[in-house]
Amino acid sequence: MEKIIIEKTATTPYINIDLENNIIDIFGKSFPENTHSFYKSVLEKLNEVFSKKVDMKVNLELEYLNSSSLKVFFDIFDIWENSVLLNNSNIDISWVYDIENDIAQEMGEDFIEDFKELKISLVEKKS
Repeated sequence: MEKIIIEKTATTPYINIDLENNIIDIFGKSFPENTHSFYKSVLEKLNEVFSKKVDMKVNLELEYLNSSSLKVFFDIFDIWENSVLLNNSNIDISWVYDIENDIAQEMGEDFIEDFKELKISLVEKKS
């Protein structure tokens, strides 16, 4: 199996797609200079992986997303929801947010509201 790791920078999140253990971790802030080019390979891999039935644990801890990154994450959630609907995938998503970060909490709540077919849990983290 394959593992993709993208190290965190000041403007991009840590991304770990671990297909051997069926875990995806995305942590940090996302406001890359060129959002499309940064996420292109990630979107391609997610489209490939979720084109069939898969069980996956997803851990998201996103402190900040700029508007173009937010659009990409809506695309990612679309990929996951389509896999649930079309392939009967089991995707368990934990949206971790700092109790001090109202915006991150609201983003998680928005994803829950917009993607009703996904199991998304809000997980409060204390600073």
